Amino acid sequence: MWGPAGTPAAIVQRLAKEIAEIVRLPEVRQQFHTLGAEPVGNTPEEFSAFTRAELAKWARVVKQSGAKVD
Repeated sequence: MWGPAGTPAAIVQRLAKEIAEIVRLPEVRQQFHTLGAEPVGNTPEEFSAFTRAELAKWARVVKQSGAKVD
């Protein structure tokens, strides 16, 4: 889940805690699996690191493919 840049840290931490609790609910996990998604419920720092790594990985793929925006 993403939020606006500059969201106060206290709000980010509260949302992360609440979302992690919700993601642990069996019925929520099942719904994610039904949709083909893998629920994670990681920390904001872990999510940020994952996002940065994914952006770097896919930027390389796009560059190597030669894809262009029309």
